[in-house]
Amino acid sequence: MSTRTPAPLHWKLVIDAADPHAQADFWAAALHYTAEDNSALIERLLSLGALPGAATVEYHGRPAFRDLVAVRHPDDPYDPETGTGLGRRLLFQRVPEPKTGKNRLHLDLHPGEGLRADEVTRLQALGARVLNEVKQPSGEWVVMADPEGNEFCVH
Repeated sequence: MSTRTPAPLHWKLVIDAADPHAQADFWAAALHYTAEDNSALIERLLSLGALPGAATVEYHGRPAFRDLVAVRHPDDPYDPETGTGLGRRLLFQRVPEPKTGKNRLHLDLHPGEGLRADEVTRLQALGARVLNEVKQPSGEWVVMADPEGNEFCVH
């Protein structure tokens, strides 16, 4: 009987959003990621009648899904037929309700030694706001919120 080590699972982090395209723009700029281009897939689905036109919007001059958009690490592989990333991704999906309460999951950004203050300033210019500056024996970081109020930390 042979035992096989299972391959690591492919995953993406899905984030609820009132405006997924604005959130994608913020996080693409914040992380130096690339917004996925699903236009070839969308055009194919539209031509087959498998996707109604009302389910699409124009995003950066090309067709995009109205209710979801992802950003991916620019060095990670992606499927050229669909534009879908095959590595590190954040997917923003439209939801009708606003964010309530504290995040149970958040991103920690690590800009590098001595770069925290400049990174916080850059993120504020993109639309984030500072919620708290933490100084503890275990370390220092800044708790921030993205334009829709999702918390994240800059270490």
